[in-house]
Amino acid sequence: MTLSTHVALITSDEQALIVASDLAEDLRRDSAQRDRERRLPLPELDVFSRSGLWGISVPKAYGGAGVSNVTLTKVIALIAQADASLGQIPQNHFYALEVLRVNGSPAQQQRLYAEVLAGQRFGNALAELGTKTAHDRVTRLTRDGDGDGFRINGRKFYATGAIYAQRIPTSVVDENGIQHLAFVPRDSTGLTVIDDWSGFGQRTTGSGSVVFDNVRVAAHDVLPFQSAFERPTTVGPLAQILHAAIDTGIARAAFEDALHFVRTKTRPWIDSGSDKASEDPLTLKSFGHLSIRLHAAEALLERAGEFLDRAQADSHAETVAAASIAVAEARALSTEISLAAGSTLFELAGSQATLAEHGLDRHWRNARVHTLHDPVRWKYHAVGNYYLNDEKPPLRGTI
Repeated sequence: MTLSTHVALITSDEQALIVASDLAEDLRRDSAQRDRERRLPLPELDVFSRSGLWGISVPKAYGGAGVSNVTLTKVIALIAQADASLGQIPQNHFYALEVLRVNGSPAQQQRLYAEVLAGQRFGNALAELGTKTAHDRVTRLTRDGDGDGFRINGRKFYATGAIYAQRIPTSVVDENGIQHLAFVPRDSTGLTVIDDWSGFGQRTTGSGSVVFDNVRVAAHDVLPFQSAFERPTTVGPLAQILHAAIDTGIARAAFEDALHFVRTKTRPWIDSGSDKASEDPLTLKSFGHLSIRLHAAEALLERAGEFLDRAQADSHAETVAAASIAVAEARALSTEISLAAGSTLFELAGSQATLAEHGLDRHWRNARVHTLHDPVRWKYHAVGNYYLNDEKPPLRGTI
């Protein structure tokens, strides 16, 4: 996988939003066709990388823009609105950068941040089929003889972004049962990325398998991982707010497509007494309901970003818990509105909207697949327990 050349350097929040908005216009153009054909977006990712957006969370001290989480989530939502798969691909890239910020040594931060600013993309190899917790995972990190390196053996799935990455951050467990995150070069001997993702939504995320067959990794490419969840850090809520941003972008895309279709193609129902579908009183009520919930989800997302910014600036039990709950609130509503918008679109637009050439089914399919990352019912449980019983949510990446 070659590196992108002439990577732009974004230096402010304002610039990041302008670049993301302009890029989203280009990415939206063929998104339905890419989904229909399951065409992996390699050219689009190259443009995405060269835009400089993959480096916007690199701290200012290391040459990046160090944008706020409010800005980061708006960028992801804009890209996800244009193409939901392209919105999800960098999710674990930014997650890995947060682990690096929280647990990396200054030398590791200097080197890996520089790679990102030069255009490298990080994927992920975190999840394994058939395991319940991180401690159950069987991808092992063992010492490579008497040297300063390690060997990795195991198999991962749901490895979103790995097929497009120059490095694949991989969760591994050492001989003492301690979890680490290894930033493995994509071209390492014994590393195989398999494009076996067959989900009916998020079809071009490349979320397939990664196999490690005695793959060597240098010691300086291995970071502590488990400790990020043994003390209050923002690693967990950062992962979750990016998921909420993706779902919010999907919801906005479905809503906008529903508006356009009803205005231009849908016929009014005979009993409405209206000459245009856009004047049907029941259709107006449904659009009003959708728009209010969508605006609420967008507002909760921005609020959660503000909580997360405060927690990153001063991480302790109270600020991290408050950020986690704010993110859980945004995640719960973004889940529901993304599914509702994708489904209600067809109720409002009519049977013509189901024709394959329009590709409108991708919004619901994308929402349904992506929102299964974590069960939303447990978001409500965590939020209720926090407010009613003053119970802080667990320190992990799924709340």
